Amino acid sequence: MSGRPVAVWTPDELGPQDGRTVLVTGANSGLGFHVATEFARRGADVLLACRDTGRGEAALERLRADVADSGVKASAELVALDVADLASVRRAAADVADRRASVDVLVNNAGVMAPPFARTADGFELQVGTNHLGHFALTGLLLPLLLAGNGARVVSVASVAHRFGPLDRENYLSERSYSRWHAYGQSKLSNLLFGLELQRRAAAAGAPLVSTIAHPGLSDTNLWKATPLAADSRVGGALGRALGRAVGHPPAQGAWPLLRAAGDAAAAGGEYFGPDGFGGWKGFPVPERASAAAYDTSDAAWLWARSAEWTGVGFEELAAR
Repeated sequence: MSGRPVAVWTPDELGPQDGRTVLVTGANSGLGFHVATEFARRGADVLLACRDTGRGEAALERLRADVADSGVKASAELVALDVADLASVRRAAADVADRRASVDVLVNNAGVMAPPFARTADGFELQVGTNHLGHFALTGLLLPLLLAGNGARVVSVASVAHRFGPLDRENYLSERSYSRWHAYGQSKLSNLLFGLELQRRAAAAGAPLVSTIAHPGLSDTNLWKATPLAADSRVGGALGRALGRAVGHPPAQGAWPLLRAAGDAAAAGGEYFGPDGFGGWKGFPVPERASAAAYDTSDAAWLWARSAEWTGVGFEELAAR
């Protein structure tokens, strides 16, 4: 990993990653696949955490082939993980603990965007349950492995959609009504609130852990498949992805802010990275300021307490320090 200053940050700034273990959720396609591939290309031991193991195996073979083209033999394995199912999250964390003594980088990337109303296996609204609660639980369950390493990094993946509004405590789980975009915005604001609160708690505990946040801008990933553009239409998803290509950037570059958040040695805890272009839709990754709601420590404390209650994961290792 390299430090600042650089005029324009690209993955070339990552440097060698030999000896580091990197776990990426949602790594079978899109941003997650490119994050995993770039780390593997630089010698990291990469764990691809995927819900669909068939697609995960295909992604693993593709990653190995892509990395081999660079003259490197990839160290990469598949982990079965459905972040919308807390039992699966617990199994995955136990599986990783059986395979590895430590984890150096955790990229909480998996997610869904604006689907019709649905619930997770545990009864939570799907977007908040998948995008936030599953990753909250995974991070807490992997915390012993993260603290066992030499300065671990946790990356939460947010979105410009976090600006849709403040945290709605009265309708957080869509108890009263459901708006797909409001729920998506809540889940992405939650990613920021969690990432920033994790950094506060790690710092207060003197824990060797850095929490950063990133957003990819607008990209033509599989997230489009459940949005209103794709609903009840064979061409809707293609239109959404075409929009991503027209005013955004391809997934390979959409992954750059995530890679910087995960691999820039000079990144400070709590730093938020996104593209530098108009509206944050595309461009090179730079530090930026999130909405004021993301820095609300009262909302962060409320969300942390509720998340621990709902998931049964308490981050005891931080409290004990």
